Amino acid sequence: MHGSIFQEIKNYFLQGTILSRLIFINIAIFIVANLINLVFFLMARGPESQAILYWLGISSNPEIIIARPWTIITYMFTHLGFFHILFNMIVFYVGGRLFCQYIGYKRLLGTYIIGGLVGGLFFILSYNFFPAFREYADLSVAIGASASVMAVFIAVATYMPNFQLPLILLGRVRLKYIALFFIIIDLISIDKGNSGGHIAHLGGALWGFLYVLMLKGGHDFGIFFNTLLNKIQSSFKPKPKMRVHYGKEKPLSDEEYNKKKIENQKKIDNILDKISKHGYDSLTKEEKELLFKVGK
Repeated sequence: MHGSIFQEIKNYFLQGTILSRLIFINIAIFIVANLINLVFFLMARGPESQAILYWLGISSNPEIIIARPWTIITYMFTHLGFFHILFNMIVFYVGGRLFCQYIGYKRLLGTYIIGGLVGGLFFILSYNFFPAFREYADLSVAIGASASVMAVFIAVATYMPNFQLPLILLGRVRLKYIALFFIIIDLISIDKGNSGGHIAHLGGALWGFLYVLMLKGGHDFGIFFNTLLNKIQSSFKPKPKMRVHYGKEKPLSDEEYNKKKIENQKKIDNILDKISKHGYDSLTKEEKELLFKVGK
């Protein structure tokens, strides 16, 4: 029974999209971290429960970061509060689905990771630069995927600002207004508590905005993570021993295949630009069918 459950979880992770895998990792770390804290609590060893925070969270002290360099990555997958992870994953799921559909699922990992790195950098710099935070610079720790989530959501809002998202009680609201609301909330909340968190959110949002501007200009600075993702995915896929062709169709050479792939990508980019400028309803039937085919 246990083997079957773990096998199902493993299959879900391997067969899922990059969006579902990132959400899975966040939830898994949340569960494990809270179970460890529960053990500490039951053993009456409360102070040790903070070890999770300091071993996975990113510190505002550069010396601690040098001693624990993995925290620049682990912090963006770590949550301890239920409502913290719940809100982050809901926003990530909604924004991530739109991101994958219109910008591309292969760009999601890079946006998530770099957004988290920029958010962490904002957190560290602000706590060591602004006088209001200097007395806490050696003690403060940040956790959570919020900076990464903001990077993804702001990226898709920048890419297609007029896309309307249905919200409970409010009806259909354009992405640009939702994004602006998130940014304003973080700005006015800096002096209300969790200052480092709100500053990190703004760092992630800035990266999401700049990334799409660069992407529209023809520069994809997340290509490294795209390549890394392809290698990871290919490592789990069995390599075919032979290639079988049916009928009289001649197999494409590598040059012909790459040329066809570039042409198809140009068509998709034109369609996405059209959606960004005029909305989804402006597409022709053929364009919608092509977008649907690629999305599948």
